[in-house]
Amino acid sequence: MTSIPEVSMQNLKIENLLFRSWYYFRLGYSTYLAFPLGYGSTLVTIYYLAIRNVPGLQELFPKFLMFGVISTVVAVPLSVLIGWVHMKKSGALLKEVEVSAEANPYNYKLPPGIVREVQFPYFKEVLIGMREVLGKEGLLDSSTSKRIEGLLQNVDLLIQGGYVGKPRRKSME
Repeated sequence: MTSIPEVSMQNLKIENLLFRSWYYFRLGYSTYLAFPLGYGSTLVTIYYLAIRNVPGLQELFPKFLMFGVISTVVAVPLSVLIGWVHMKKSGALLKEVEVSAEANPYNYKLPPGIVREVQFPYFKEVLIGMREVLGKEGLLDSSTSKRIEGLLQNVDLLIQGGYVGKPRRKSME
């Protein structure tokens, strides 16, 4: 006898497989297929539509292979420099990271694994121990007790797979 939750779990496994496959396809296609094909296509297009039709450039690059090698020797360091400027000197990366942080659900919940299974249960035990020690020493006032209780509730919620906080959403302006 198949129960409804088992069917739902099967659907979740299929959905998970589909989303993972879609992600791997996009990564593999863009990095290992489209990028090199696009680079080669750009070289061919520039050479055969531009350089071969301009006499001065055709004398400079009489063969496609020479053009391809020289273009690559120039393009790779130039691309590295542009990437470095993007990462270190421009505000674009900051905005990219900001958008990614807003969209990433793991900024508002715990990732599975050691963080959820070990670190946060440990934090919970430390909080409980601190509350007990503070209580025994007579240092636990009501505001501290409320703060610790709020933290314990959030830790419990996170350990159970829930969310805390509110993702920052910006309207499309």
